[in-house]
Amino acid sequence: MNAEQLLLTRQSTPRLTTPAPTEIQLKFILDSAVRVPDHAGLCPWEFIIAQEAGLDKLAAAFVNAAEKSGESDEMVAKSAKMPFRAPMVITVVAKYQHHPKVPIIEQSIAAGCATMAMQQAAFALGLGGVWRTGDFAFNRDVKSALGIKESDDIVGFLYIGTPMVKAPIKPSKSGNDFARFL
Repeated sequence: MNAEQLLLTRQSTPRLTTPAPTEIQLKFILDSAVRVPDHAGLCPWEFIIAQEAGLDKLAAAFVNAAEKSGESDEMVAKSAKMPFRAPMVITVVAKYQHHPKVPIIEQSIAAGCATMAMQQAAFALGLGGVWRTGDFAFNRDVKSALGIKESDDIVGFLYIGTPMVKAPIKPSKSGNDFARFL
């Protein structure tokens, strides 16, 4: 797949199964993440990888948070299943650092770019991925269970695996429809 194909055909793949990325594929995915724009080279991110037993730990964090939030039994049960939508889930964290020239928003955007780069890398390898947020991305109990400082943010959960079905290519959009010149 060349760069043009990657950029114009990339899409989320929500139905994922095993196998997860291999060790070599995961290295490529992570190395792709840290090549994104990063003002002052702060590396304002952390990637928490859950697979196998790690998925159980992530599920426990979701269940605990749902229970503490007073969610219904149905939602608690759904929470327990969420991490198992893929064989690997990478929680992407924006780890903020004080810097006189790099505001927090830029650091958050850099972590978001890292997430997108990982999804594109997975797609380039023939894998699938979907970037999800949802309430758990903003939940203090989930952050605590994952060892994330309260002052940092979960940018999202990147689910990665092998596509269960070949998704139809989404209709193309013209970038010109969203652009204007000064």
